[in-house]
Amino acid sequence: MIQLFHVSKRFPTGQVALEDVTFHVDKGQFCFLTGSSGAGKTTLLRLIFREEVPSEGQILVNGRNVAAIPKSKIPFLRRTIGVVFQDFRLIERKTVFENVAYLPRILGLDGGRQKRMAFEALRRVGLAHRLAAFPRQLSGGEQQRVAIARALIAEPEILIADEPTGNLDPELSREIVSLFVDINRRGTTVIYATHDHATIRRIGKRVLTLSQGRLVDDRTLEPGEPAPPEPSGAAE
Repeated sequence: MIQLFHVSKRFPTGQVALEDVTFHVDKGQFCFLTGSSGAGKTTLLRLIFREEVPSEGQILVNGRNVAAIPKSKIPFLRRTIGVVFQDFRLIERKTVFENVAYLPRILGLDGGRQKRMAFEALRRVGLAHRLAAFPRQLSGGEQQRVAIARALIAEPEILIADEPTGNLDPELSREIVSLFVDINRRGTTVIYATHDHATIRRIGKRVLTLSQGRLVDDRTLEPGEPAPPEPSGAAE
């Protein structure tokens, strides 16, 4: 499903964000991506959905080298990958429906199809009754659920989350993480970046640990098993 082979990323400033990273994620797997701030988590995710390209190495998504995809084909790749960010990225002047239905709207689907798709995506996150609300009328947890619904509307094969609970309190964080676990149970491959070891310990699953741009640990944990410790000298 997702394969990285000796991937490195260096920026024009000279910053080395990733160095010789290799791992595979199978279809339907749930992976935590962890490491301290500056470890390379966000850069790695941006490489997978082709927001950046690697300086060295290859990244394959469903067998396709994402760096070699022509710019005109990048939107087709991204329709198979849903992305959820820490800061929600909702359009404040748009309703929940308008935020969630953005993709089917730009694809030119008729209004009835847009509404059915948005309703189903919001139903999956427990917010089908808030179609007409604006983001400012929602709690932080509800806004993140809307963002997840937006990422799910095209029924992506892969769901990427970059610190999706970073702005939420612990109770709301548990609800959002449980939602991702449920989405994964239905067959969606999930890569969930976090530095929250309590969440990792509670859920278990596979854990990929980055430190200073390198993959330093790859293990599968049972629920309740301690997450791997932060490597000494990790970037902050």
